[in-house]
Amino acid sequence: MRTKKSTLALSVLLVLALLLAACGNSNNTEKAKNESGNQAANENSEAAELTMAFINIGNMTDVAAVQEEINKITKAKINATVKLMPIDIAAWNQQVNLLLAGNEPLDLLVTSTFFNYTSQVAKGQLLPLDELLEKYGPEIKNTMATEIYNGTKIDGKNYGVPSIRDVGADYGMVLRKDLVDKHGIDLSTVKTFADLESVFKTIKDKEPGISPLVQSTQTGTVSYMMYTPQIDPLGDALGVLLLDDKDMKVTNVYETELYKNTVELARKWYEAGYIMQDVATTQEMGTSLVKAGKALGYMNNMKPSYEQQESKATGYEMVGVRLTEPVIQSNGANGFMMSIPRNSQNPERAMQLMNLLYTDADVMNLYANGIEGKHYVKNDDGTIKLPDGVTESSYVNNQWEVGNNFLTHVWQGTEAGIWEQMKAFNESAKVSPALGFSFDATPVKTEVAAATNVVNQYKVGLESGSLDPALIAEFNEKLKASGLDKIITEKQKQLDAWKAANSK
Repeated sequence: MRTKKSTLALSVLLVLALLLAACGNSNNTEKAKNESGNQAANENSEAAELTMAFINIGNMTDVAAVQEEINKITKAKINATVKLMPIDIAAWNQQVNLLLAGNEPLDLLVTSTFFNYTSQVAKGQLLPLDELLEKYGPEIKNTMATEIYNGTKIDGKNYGVPSIRDVGADYGMVLRKDLVDKHGIDLSTVKTFADLESVFKTIKDKEPGISPLVQSTQTGTVSYMMYTPQIDPLGDALGVLLLDDKDMKVTNVYETELYKNTVELARKWYEAGYIMQDVATTQEMGTSLVKAGKALGYMNNMKPSYEQQESKATGYEMVGVRLTEPVIQSNGANGFMMSIPRNSQNPERAMQLMNLLYTDADVMNLYANGIEGKHYVKNDDGTIKLPDGVTESSYVNNQWEVGNNFLTHVWQGTEAGIWEQMKAFNESAKVSPALGFSFDATPVKTEVAAATNVVNQYKVGLESGSLDPALIAEFNEKLKASGLDKIITEKQKQLDAWKAANSK
């Protein structure tokens, strides 16, 4: 009995000790939270005004009204107001260069591998974000895949936070559904790009005046859409990675069999009359050509609900044929990011504002869609639309540039569950081994300029089918004469260094 009583007493004492320890830990945790909150409150005791610059393509005449609504939230949460600074895309590089070279306060800036991100870092124009993220934006890394979050690093340091969007893409074609149905075309039999030929023949024979195939844009050529899912262009495509190449060797894509085969197929279609004959010179986009009743459809990089997007753009119901698996190329992370410039007078508060763009649905919806009741109204299914009587919004933002798009409302005409689909789509994509690599062309800028001139001379014609594929040899001779081999050598050097730095 004494042994049982002693054991019981020890058990009771042990339980009491554990309870006291738990209470102590709880008190310590609560104390830490309070201290952290008090520290943040102290750091935010003085009001701050933050300036955020981003690319503008749409109509933003109501930006001041939206800014005012955002500031009601940010003032309460981080004791800061934000000045939104939309910059037209045509003036983007020039204006950003002036802002970064001067002393004008600038706290948040859209950055991109397409817009000099690497050179901005090299010049010290952007602040490293790792410590700021850890202290003031710790939730951000949980909103995206680890490889995307880490895919903006240069020399092991993070200088930009990727926007959460469709970072992957699959490739195929969108076509007018009314014409597909009218002629009984079975798209389920189309498994490859070459299989589209029978579709094109049907439309050419039975719909005079309608081109079976046009380009999506002047740069989105027919051939390019067929070969690009198998490469990583590493920025400018002057030296690419073949995605199946485990050795990560930078290659001249214009010398490959892949390029030759797709150019020859485009030429075959062009000569058969399946491709619009002035395709190499027209400035019209595929959407406008379909809208005008001149085309069946066009090839493009795609994503979930792409068909609905293009249906709105063309005015016709469009159906899609997806012919590749989704891929994420090197610019999947650093294509569009948010950075803090060195001009910022309050980088801590800037990071707190950035944190809200990734975690606060109210802030992100205001930024992306404007003011409810004024710029949009909600449908019963949760999607949004323009208010009755409004035909054109006075606040149209390119939300994909910034923050967590998965927090935003979905516009009518797009599936309500698009963001869940997009997340699954991104997760299913084949990822380039060079994800996050950004080429700095500064050491070979003269050669890049010369090679780009050669590309501009031949690429569109060859890839649209309007030039004879025999000219590929001449194309490559001129590329080599312009210094392409030097560009590839420099790109390989940088890629090898990037690979070594990111494999540690």
